[in-house]
Amino acid sequence: MGLDKYTYRFKPIRGFWFTRPLLDDVSSIVGCFSTSLDLGLSTKTICINRGFLVVENTEIPINELYPSEEDRVVIYEQESGEIYELVKSTINGFYKLKSIGPFLPPTIEINGIHMHRIVGIDPWSDSLTKIKAARVGMGDRVLDTCTGLGYTAIASVKNSAREVVTFEIDESVLWIAERNPWSRGLASERIKLLHGDVTTLIHELPDSYFTRIIHDPPRFTKSTGDLYSLEFYRELYRVIRKMGVLFHYTGEPRLHGPSIIKGIAERLRTAGFRVLGFDKSALGFIAVKY
Repeated sequence: MGLDKYTYRFKPIRGFWFTRPLLDDVSSIVGCFSTSLDLGLSTKTICINRGFLVVENTEIPINELYPSEEDRVVIYEQESGEIYELVKSTINGFYKLKSIGPFLPPTIEINGIHMHRIVGIDPWSDSLTKIKAARVGMGDRVLDTCTGLGYTAIASVKNSAREVVTFEIDESVLWIAERNPWSRGLASERIKLLHGDVTTLIHELPDSYFTRIIHDPPRFTKSTGDLYSLEFYRELYRVIRKMGVLFHYTGEPRLHGPSIIKGIAERLRTAGFRVLGFDKSALGFIAVKY
């Protein structure tokens, strides 16, 4: 694939992560105890001493750790010693790592819209439903069209995919992902992360290369319309092998309108896919190239 200049070297940031519920619990404790400082991935022994949180011989002032809002996340960056909220404001919008619980995988929120399902399900479990719908397994080559926090790509590798190629167009999303402990797996050698527009760069991908495709685009808007276009679906059809499975996330049909959902299915069929049906658990279409 002639996409080397778009390869993004993912650099996970080491740190300790704090949410307001976690700090509220900590503030009432004296002495040492175990808790999670990476949003539920692991536990560490920490101590409280004279208004400081002591972890790995590092003293961190508790009063500087409190997020400004209930669902925001604060990071203590180990290399630099900086303390800051995982938010970013740019001309393209406002981004934040959104906590849904002190020991649960977070989502990313862009301009008030979160990029995972969080009602009755957590973001990691949401991603697992998608790789299950796409039937990702041993030896698969997976195209993950929209990286986000990388949960789908990481879960695919954990489910024994041999290779994942994934695209992310937004630098701010990558900045958040590098500072999200649940995104560390994007540094895997089996994941090729490309920084660019998949609707353009897909033309550089070889024919019949992938055995599985997970297409999980942002919701349909004027700016994201190319990700739902017939031209793009034809490219997805071109790069997947015969008998390869595509999962196309759409979200809840009643929230997006039947015309949008129906139009997606019709364009997939026009592109050449056989649409097997709508997966109510993963909220998207399963299609196959015959």
